Amino acid sequence: MKFYNILQLDPKVIKTKISESMNKEEKRKFRIAMISRSILIILFAILFIAPLAYVFGDENTSMAVSIFCILLSVRFIDFGCCINDSLRNLVVVFMILLFSPILAYHVNPLLSVMIHFASFFTILIMTCDKPEDGNGGLFSFAYIFLAGNPVFGEVLYQRFLLTCLGILICGAIYYQKHKDKNEGVRFINILKDFDFYSHKRQWKIKLSLGIALILSIGVYFQIERYMWAGFACGSLLSDHSEESNIKHRFMARLAGVFLGSVLFYLIYTLLPSPLHFIIGPLGGLCLGFCSEYKYKTTMNCLGALMLASSIYGVQNAIMLRIAHTIGGVVFALFFFYIYDHYVGNRYIKKKKVSDS
Repeated sequence: MKFYNILQLDPKVIKTKISESMNKEEKRKFRIAMISRSILIILFAILFIAPLAYVFGDENTSMAVSIFCILLSVRFIDFGCCINDSLRNLVVVFMILLFSPILAYHVNPLLSVMIHFASFFTILIMTCDKPEDGNGGLFSFAYIFLAGNPVFGEVLYQRFLLTCLGILICGAIYYQKHKDKNEGVRFINILKDFDFYSHKRQWKIKLSLGIALILSIGVYFQIERYMWAGFACGSLLSDHSEESNIKHRFMARLAGVFLGSVLFYLIYTLLPSPLHFIIGPLGGLCLGFCSEYKYKTTMNCLGALMLASSIYGVQNAIMLRIAHTIGGVVFALFFFYIYDHYVGNRYIKKKKVSDS
């Protein structure tokens, strides 16, 4: 396998190849590729996000990060329909990411839930024909991140310009990578095949409704940094498998945030103040070596807490992170079982009837 092709692999896949390989030279090649992959992603993230934040304002860093994540995704994952429909969907998705979180911020809680649900469900319908590719988790992160960082006035205009630039960049990459895929498959046909009782559709509804509820609760009660609870909730509900082990993800998320908080505190305390700025990139670098959900959560804490500590202080930031994670996963767990009890069991029975 060529070195470039190895760089495109997930860390879990690379680790598997390292353990399976009997050739020392090949093992070394895979290890170097994993290290190189992590370094290149961090460098690309810095070189991509920092200039956009400088030009369009620090308040729009959340959109720059979202564009970066979507850019990495569209290099490999298509939307399941022809190129023309996919590009139209990409434009609509970006406009939803731009306006819907802000619109939902200004209305009453019931209307807020409706806006968040309709908006995010539309995103999933347009981009997530194959949930196993991970688009559900990616776009839930982007949507929640932007909902937690609303902007208004002149800053909103700057975010609009940044969004248009993101459409051009991601659209160009999408066209280059997927222009010959899914020829003849129209998005309208995907809509016509909508089956409310299929597992995939139920998963999209469940994820959209869960995110809509927790974001609206956060705004209604004016909870500081409520998007962290949204991240935890969305992460648990984004598991699309029919044998979803939400209890395992529940425990792994809690373990990850506690480990990450302790690790951040130790690094922050031991490092001299002038070097604190490396904590975020360090977490991103280590993330490139993680294949387990728990440790990915651990590494994600470093960058998040570094940013929040400049606002709330170290100890308050850690307490907020832990409290919001607990709130988010507990909400997700209860919502998961309540939804399955009142809706999921009905769709399973309906599916069995239709199959027979």
